[in-house]
Amino acid sequence: MNNKDKNDEIDNKCRLDKWLWAARFFKTRSIAADVVDSGKVRVDGDRTKPAKETKIGMVVNIRNKDFEIEVQVTGLSNTRRGAPEAALLYVETEASKTKRENAKVTLESDHAVRERGAGRPTKRQLRDIKRFTGL
Repeated sequence: MNNKDKNDEIDNKCRLDKWLWAARFFKTRSIAADVVDSGKVRVDGDRTKPAKETKIGMVVNIRNKDFEIEVQVTGLSNTRRGAPEAALLYVETEASKTKRENAKVTLESDHAVRERGAGRPTKRQLRDIKRFTGL
């Protein structure tokens, strides 16, 4: 068995934490393992362990403070490569795409909204405060 055959055999089996790291969802493998342990990664709807064997066709739901995404595994890799190659390891589901777009729109609209009177007073309000307090 030559070296190429070993690499092909290795890429047929892949731990979940390694796959998440190789697919560039997390910066380090230990962070990926911690997130899986904390229950923020679900495979086919169930909690799992970092050592779970990843298989093509599995649906992985990843929940983080910045994003929530649901992807289907289309490839396996035990090594971290460039972003274009990592993007070939998964396909985002249509439901996940629409959910992220809706969340993006609501976050943008909430960003600039501020209740009247909340926060720092305006110039006019400052003048009124000075006139009232006599300062």
